[in-house]
Amino acid sequence: MTNKLYWESFRTFFKIGMFTLGGGYAMIPIIEEEVVNRHKWVNKEEMLDLIAIAQSCPGVFAINISIFIGYKLNKVRGAVATALGTALPSFLIILAIAMFFHQAEDNRVIAAMFRGIRPAVVALIAVPTFNMAKSARLNWFTAWIPIVSALLIWLMGVSPIWIIIAAGIGGFLWGKLRELRVES
Repeated sequence: MTNKLYWESFRTFFKIGMFTLGGGYAMIPIIEEEVVNRHKWVNKEEMLDLIAIAQSCPGVFAINISIFIGYKLNKVRGAVATALGTALPSFLIILAIAMFFHQAEDNRVIAAMFRGIRPAVVALIAVPTFNMAKSARLNWFTAWIPIVSALLIWLMGVSPIWIIIAAGIGGFLWGKLRELRVES
């Protein structure tokens, strides 16, 4: 990885971190546009795998996915460049807010801006969810899995960790079962 690629990956993830509201999941369409479509650092299938891995790892989703992509580009140094690019904008924005928030916390305009941002954040999270469902080739036979998972988490308070573990075990067993069918 040349110095130019380090800088380009840092700058790309800095831009993603700077102009995305709503957290890691809201970043997915922007990350996909930059990393898959524009720079072609990974393909769509790899991106879907990286999203699944980043979701199942502890830590901040956006940082996780940036580390995976940076590592793919150039191991540890690439991962450091992309992780710093992702984290630095949030750090700087939070630092600025912490320094000046007490002066604006009762400002009606700022409160109205935050109320206006909420629906946009919901849309930013919904779009990648539907795109991931489409990329994962969900059909009527498999659509029950995310629906049941969401209901277990929402209605019964099941930890997402147990859902991820169960899904991993289920996927492994399903793969083994399909292998046995092919061999027969």
